[in-house]
Amino acid sequence: MRVFVAIEVPAEVRRAIGDLIAKLENTCRGARWVRREAMHITLKFIGEVSEEKTARIRAALGSVSAPLPMEIHFRETGFFPNAKHPRVFWADIEAPPSLAALAGAIERTLEPLGIPPELRPFQPHLTLARFKSEDGLLQLCRELERLGPVDFGSTVAREFHLFQSALKPAGAVYTRLASYPFAEGGA
Repeated sequence: MRVFVAIEVPAEVRRAIGDLIAKLENTCRGARWVRREAMHITLKFIGEVSEEKTARIRAALGSVSAPLPMEIHFRETGFFPNAKHPRVFWADIEAPPSLAALAGAIERTLEPLGIPPELRPFQPHLTLARFKSEDGLLQLCRELERLGPVDFGSTVAREFHLFQSALKPAGAVYTRLASYPFAEGGA
């Protein structure tokens, strides 16, 4: 099964992002837009693992010392690696350093299970679109400039989750396998 660790995004933030996507999706034919119900803050993408290994991952994540609840803001947009030749269009996430510390703790907890650590630094974001071509990119950038700064809202994260991702023709379907509440006095 295909699994990952993430924090859920509240409905009101997904709705605000969905409103922006509705304004932009017809401007850029080269973009494949993410469904709003599929948005989450990925802490660790694990990939395909057996059910047995998933059970070990599930148990190991229970030992992660999660931080106190943290306020997370969803503002502005950008491109990876850049706006001239993007692969991903994203919404920025402003969070305290404890979010990166949580992602690091998850990495360290899963590495002994044979799950390789991410080599890139943790950069929290919400993927809004992936580019299959640059067709319409200039129009997308012009529309973003016209719209000006965006603020999608905020949330207080109190837990993280282990999800299964089942790939379907209409897009991935996510099933929550386990939840891990943040503990008082966590790291």
